[in-house]
Amino acid sequence: ARLAAVAFPAPRRPDASEAAPVPGPEGPEDPERLRHKSRAELGAVDRPLLMAVGSLVKHRGYGTLLDAARTWRHLDPVPLLVIAGEGPERGALQRRIESEQLPVRLVGRRDDVSELLASADVALLTSSWESRSILAQEALHARVPLVATDVGGIPELVGDAAELVPYGDARALADTVTRLLSDPARRDQLRERGAVQAASWPTEDETVAQVLSVYDELTGTRA
Repeated sequence: ARLAAVAFPAPRRPDASEAAPVPGPEGPEDPERLRHKSRAELGAVDRPLLMAVGSLVKHRGYGTLLDAARTWRHLDPVPLLVIAGEGPERGALQRRIESEQLPVRLVGRRDDVSELLASADVALLTSSWESRSILAQEALHARVPLVATDVGGIPELVGDAAELVPYGDARALADTVTRLLSDPARRDQLRERGAVQAASWPTEDETVAQVLSVYDELTGTRA
């Protein structure tokens, strides 16, 4: 048995046979305009936007995330936590959000997760276990500061490019996010470190080459 890194898929680019996108009446939208558009849709134009993505199941740690959100209610302005995903825990989470009046929105399964994540001030990963988290990889690629649980393969994956907290520790999570929101210099530092860390990960071509080399090795041995 061998461990091998799995590459994060690079953004898909249309080939020459595909028609170029037709610009809107005001021309193509730039990233900052798209960011503002996403934040406006979510209701986070004048407040920090926190983003979590993943199926609504227990191991994702969303109960702890809601516990932390109680603390954020006292900040000014109050951050909005958006969770994208579906799953069996949705009903219980929604009841907590409503009964405790938490600043949290469940937006269900989305086709524009990349755009929503890129518009966030901080990305959150609160799982009890992860190997090579797609959310962590996408956040660093998008230069979004990440706060993640110190579990599984996360520390090795992100290096010093994210804030790590113990799993299930709502206080540590809340304090880390609060500190990060009040420290623009630290967020900028994490963005820069994230870009460097993401550049160190294997590309899709390198991943394929590694797998093929194992096949070559095994078939060559048998020959």
